[in-house]
Amino acid sequence: MASRVFSRIRCGITSLEWRRPRTVLWATVGVVALGFLIALEIAARHYGLPGPITNQVKEVVVAPKSGPLLYASMALMMVVLTWRERLIAAGVAVGIDVVFLLVRWAIDAKMGFGNGALWVVLGYTVIAVTRRTGQERALLLKGVGLGLLLVAGRKTGDTWLLITSKTRPMVLDQYVATADHALGNPSWVAGRIVRATGSIGEHVLDYVYIQLAVAAVVVALYQLRNVAAERRFPRHHLVRTFLVIGLLGPGIYMLFPVVGPIFAYGADGGHWAVAAQWPSTPPALVTPRHMPFDEITPRNCMPSLHTAWATAIFIHSRKGPRLLRFAGTFWLIATLGATLGFGYHYGTDIIAGVVFTLTIEAALRSLERGWDRSGIQLVAYGTTVFAALLVSYRWLPVQMAAHPSVFGPILVLAMVSVIYGYVRTTRPWEPKAAPIAQPEPQPELV
Repeated sequence: MASRVFSRIRCGITSLEWRRPRTVLWATVGVVALGFLIALEIAARHYGLPGPITNQVKEVVVAPKSGPLLYASMALMMVVLTWRERLIAAGVAVGIDVVFLLVRWAIDAKMGFGNGALWVVLGYTVIAVTRRTGQERALLLKGVGLGLLLVAGRKTGDTWLLITSKTRPMVLDQYVATADHALGNPSWVAGRIVRATGSIGEHVLDYVYIQLAVAAVVVALYQLRNVAAERRFPRHHLVRTFLVIGLLGPGIYMLFPVVGPIFAYGADGGHWAVAAQWPSTPPALVTPRHMPFDEITPRNCMPSLHTAWATAIFIHSRKGPRLLRFAGTFWLIATLGATLGFGYHYGTDIIAGVVFTLTIEAALRSLERGWDRSGIQLVAYGTTVFAALLVSYRWLPVQMAAHPSVFGPILVLAMVSVIYGYVRTTRPWEPKAAPIAQPEPQPELV
C-alpha cells in the first residue's frame, strides 16, 4: 500500500513538473506574440496607417477584407466542438452576416461577409472564460486561439509588407534576375504560357493563389478531425508550420528585398521599372546593382512564401485520402504556375521557398518528437543550403548567368538534396502500423 501511494505521489510530481514548463512556455509565447503585435501596430501608426490590431477590431463591424478567411478560422475553432455545437455556431454566424448584409444594403455601404464568423469566435472566447473550467476551458481556448491566429497572421503579414516597402527603398531585383538566367528565366517562360491560356487559365490560377489559406484550412481540418472526440490536439499539424513560415519569412524580406519581375521589369512597375519587358523579353546580362523603388510595392519575393505554404500543404496532405493528396498536389503545381506566370516571383525564389519550408517543417517535427542527431543534421543542412542560396544570389549572379549549364543544375540539385534528406530522415519517424493478428492454427479434425 505504501509503495502504491509513493508511486502515485511521484507520478503526480512528475506530471506537475512536466506541465509547469509547458505552462510557462505558452505564457511566454503569448506575451511575446502580444508584444510583437503591439510593436507592429506602433510601426504602422508611425507611417500613418492602421496596424494589425486596429484592422482586426474594425472587422467586428465593417466589411471584412476576406470573408472566406474568417469562416475558415471559425472552422478551425469548431474542431473542439461537438456536431450540435458546430451547427449552432454556423447558424449563428450566417444569421449575423445576413443582418449585416441587410443593413449595408439599406445604407448603401460596402458589401462583405465574415463578421458573423468573427463574432462567433469571439463569443466562444467569452464562453470559455465564463462557462468552462479545467481541461475543457483549456481545450476551447486553444481552438479559439487557433482560429484567431490564422486571422492575426493575415493582418500581421499585411503590416509586414507595409514596413518592407517603407524601410527598404533599394531592391535587389537585378541580382536575382541575373542569377535567374542560370535557370532559363522561368518567370518569363511561365508568363508567356499563362497569357497563351487566356482568361480561363488566369482566373483559375488567380483563385488558387488568393485562396491558399483556405486550402490550408481544408488540410488542417482533416488533421484535426478527431480533436473533439479525443479532447486533445495532435502533436504536430499544418497550422503550426503555416504560422511559423509567415512569422519568419518577412524577416528574410527585410534582409533580401525584392519586388518581383512584374514590377521590376514589367509595366506594373511604372517609371521605377528597368524596362517594360516582362514577359516578352528576358533582361539583358549586365552587371547588377541596387535599384530604387517606390514606397508602396511590398518587397516580398525572397523567398517565395506562397511556394513555401503550398509546399507545406503538399507535405501534410500526403497522409490523407486520395482526394486530399490529389488536391495538395494540384494546389502546389497551380501555385507554382501562378507565382511564376503572374510575374510575382523569379525561379530562384521558388527554390529558396522549398528549402525554407522543409527546414522549418523538420525543425518543428524535431521539436515535438525530441531533438536527436538526425533532426539536428537535417535542420543544420537545410539552413546551410538556404543561406548559401541567398549568398550566391547576391554575390555570384554574374558567374551564375555566364555558366548556366553549371549553376542551373547546382541550384536544382541543392533543392533536391534537401528534399531527399527530408524524406530519408523523417520516414523512420513515422509511427509503425500495428501488425495484423494472425489466427492461431487449429488442429485438423480427423
